[in-house]
Amino acid sequence: MGNAYMKQHLETATKTGVLRISFQKLNEVPEALTQLEANLRTLDMSDNKFVTLPSWMGNFKMLKQLSINNNRLTALPEEIGRLVKLDALSLHNNRIATLPASISALSNLKSIDLSGNKLTAFPAVFNGLKKLASIDLSKNQITEVPEEAVKDLHVVELNLNQNQVAIVTPKLGECPKLRTLRLEENCLQIPAVIPLLRDSSISLLALEGNLFDMKALAHADGYEQYMDRFTAVKKKLY
Repeated sequence: MGNAYMKQHLETATKTGVLRISFQKLNEVPEALTQLEANLRTLDMSDNKFVTLPSWMGNFKMLKQLSINNNRLTALPEEIGRLVKLDALSLHNNRIATLPASISALSNLKSIDLSGNKLTAFPAVFNGLKKLASIDLSKNQITEVPEEAVKDLHVVELNLNQNQVAIVTPKLGECPKLRTLRLEENCLQIPAVIPLLRDSSISLLALEGNLFDMKALAHADGYEQYMDRFTAVKKKLY
């Protein structure tokens, strides 16, 4: 990225609070961005070659939307938890294997997209984030949804499509706001999903592509209760 290009974009971003530097083949986040710490609200750095993020990224206290899709990130700095106004974080198609504990400090976060990464465990850092409505963890390598990771989860929609999930805690069905749960193309057997059918408020449960015939699901314990919820929501929509 040329100096003239960057200078022009920085000047514009100073006025608008919006900066997009995608498709620039950048290996590192330009330090010139620090000039925008006081007023930047939207930052899109997708489609570059970042492997790491600098710790000073935590200084953008006004930032509400951050997109760093299609890069080479393997981790996030602990300082990301200082972005206290952040409400949308999109990091799909990177190489992230773990998340920093500081994510749990992002109390205004409403959506996070971590699809297409290298996560093998369901992150527990989302517990207690009461504004977080949507989590996309599709296309990772997660094998289990354990109780401790969802004991205080407030999401409305959770996407776990195309993982390797074989075990789901029944506690997931107790998440008070969860209405849409996507578990397509995983490694589930019918007994693992019965508590989600029977003892939950989930009204859309996507299960195609698991280790059972979908026709057999219609005979599972709790299927009628699930269909009652599914149908009730459909009626409201129409």
